[in-house]
Amino acid sequence: MRALRFSLFASALLLIVNATSSTAYSQDKAPSFQPDGSVTSPALSIPYSVYASPEARAFFPKMLAAGSKAPPLSAPIAQNRAFYDRMNSDRATRMEKMYPVKIHSETIAGVGTDIVLPAQGVSEANLHRVLINLHGGAFLWGAHSGGLVESIPIASIGRIKVITVDYRQGPEHTFPAASDDVEAVYRALLKQYKPDEIGIYGCSAGGILTGEAVARLITDKLPTPAAIGTFCGSLLDIDGDAAYVAPVLNGQGVPEHRLTFADLPYFHGSNPHDPLVQPGVSPTLLAKFPPTLLITGTRDGTMSSVLASQQLLDRAGVPTELHVWEGMWHSFFSDPEMPESQDAYRVIVRYFLNHLGR
Repeated sequence: MRALRFSLFASALLLIVNATSSTAYSQDKAPSFQPDGSVTSPALSIPYSVYASPEARAFFPKMLAAGSKAPPLSAPIAQNRAFYDRMNSDRATRMEKMYPVKIHSETIAGVGTDIVLPAQGVSEANLHRVLINLHGGAFLWGAHSGGLVESIPIASIGRIKVITVDYRQGPEHTFPAASDDVEAVYRALLKQYKPDEIGIYGCSAGGILTGEAVARLITDKLPTPAAIGTFCGSLLDIDGDAAYVAPVLNGQGVPEHRLTFADLPYFHGSNPHDPLVQPGVSPTLLAKFPPTLLITGTRDGTMSSVLASQQLLDRAGVPTELHVWEGMWHSFFSDPEMPESQDAYRVIVRYFLNHLGR
């Protein structure tokens, strides 16, 4: 009887699939397929995800409108930095109202940093724990205000000290300047904390740099931190389905050129296949990585590289935790009012508190 019920179910499902294939899409909107697997489709309309929160649904058009005003990557660096500093300063102000913190600047091993502390004080359990944040910004912008956006909610919710690093960026500096700075700060913190009391995380360029920095620590035979987080960017170059589909979902159209590391001034002159640039190309290196939290969204252009990085880490035997938010875009949790952002903060805090100083 069970076999019969399964057979009937399978037959019904096949009928539904066939009906959908033949009637749900008009022939004038049918995509064309190329021998290499490329798909070309006429203009299409894609509704925003029903699984996203009402707050995200309301915010999404505002995000698209704000993003449309961003200068191109080729614009003068001062113009880009001013634009994103205004955006991130506004976010940080909104965050501080929701997540009270105390902030001061400090130079560690010759590298500028901002120290973010919970206004209510670091919890007793976290007195010997610390997080290092590596801000996003295409390795071009994001210092200070961008770092605060990634640090304020985590410090406040987790009641933990967060150090956000003002690492050197392009176009003034090139790889491996940022990795040098992160290692210098990490070495200094090792004089105060045990490796298993330190975590490192970052979003976008900061997520990429987190992987590069850990690869550098391993190469230099330093003990690795207890855990890391690579968000909206991970251990591989930007590629895969999401690099093409996400721009369409975010109203930008099909990209004429896929953005890669080679397009970023910071990586000019570097070897894209160097494991210190793309740790994901070296299974031997990955096997030495600490537990890793990976975060992305279905409308994030780096989603495929994050998913592929998780698969490679898992294959190398590294414990991982992957979270993908439906309908969310690149660095979505930089805007604190959405439930999805608040869920992301909770996930990040829980992950590190479960791994540091165990």
